[in-house]
Amino acid sequence: MKIPADSDALGGFRRVLDLRARLNDAIRRFFRERDFLEVDTPVLLPANAPETNIDALSAGTGWLRTSPELHMKRLLAAGFERLFQLAPCFRDGEHGRWHHPEFVLLEWYRAHAGYLEILADTKALLSFLAQELLGRTDSSWQGRPLSFAQELWEKHAVSSAFIEHAGWDPARTFDPDRFDLDLVTRVEPALPTDRPVVLIDYPAPLAALARRKPADPARAERWELYLGGVEIANAYSELTDPAEQRARFEQANTLRQQRGAAPYPLDEAFLAALSGMPPAGGIALGVDRLLMILADTDSLDGVLPFRNG
Repeated sequence: MKIPADSDALGGFRRVLDLRARLNDAIRRFFRERDFLEVDTPVLLPANAPETNIDALSAGTGWLRTSPELHMKRLLAAGFERLFQLAPCFRDGEHGRWHHPEFVLLEWYRAHAGYLEILADTKALLSFLAQELLGRTDSSWQGRPLSFAQELWEKHAVSSAFIEHAGWDPARTFDPDRFDLDLVTRVEPALPTDRPVVLIDYPAPLAALARRKPADPARAERWELYLGGVEIANAYSELTDPAEQRARFEQANTLRQQRGAAPYPLDEAFLAALSGMPPAGGIALGVDRLLMILADTDSLDGVLPFRNG
């Protein structure tokens, strides 16, 4: 999206900027009314969370943040119980219809909660935002119906979805390459597009910062949300064991090296704080993708007035 010269196109440009401002305001009102504290955390970091397939943009002697997660969890460990942030984030190599190297995440965390409590928050949030911005929960995106009504949400276990659409259970015989291919070509295309859909309980190797299910350690307490077939949010019951978290970070760095990427330093301040962090749930929601759907545009180009890279 570029700043247009003619008046008709400028009206559409102004509409998108206004919609983003209203979206940000509505998000803040939603969380303030529920006693969440809005915080700002550093953008330039000495270390991001090492993840196998997420690459950070280097900046001087550090990196731009890929997520505000580690600092927000340090605040949980310090005693803050409900936090949210509208966070500009950066990832290298993110280019495409639904990807951009600079983007905005909405992250929130709740102490003494888990991924199901975060799911309840998310249902309430999206219903609220649809009412505030569209005046209704039943809407459409790109000519197809899409409802934000809480009672219409669907929830599918990852294993069940893969067994049905791809013929195997990734929690039992995990294969990362096969998982990625089948998710994109078989599972995601089969998801309903007329309502929010949650894929829940991911294979444990795909949840680097999530707690394993106590009764089923092959699976982790993680879910992802799809709107109109587009992945829009990723939520966890947070891992609070510093030894296990360190081991997962080291494993992620090993896998990075195997694919030819550089390993990242570990955030020792985060790992030291983790032992004091209470049980918690958290989520990262892509604000630009949500805005794309609310604005009824077919790509991020329609809601990003300036594209860098």
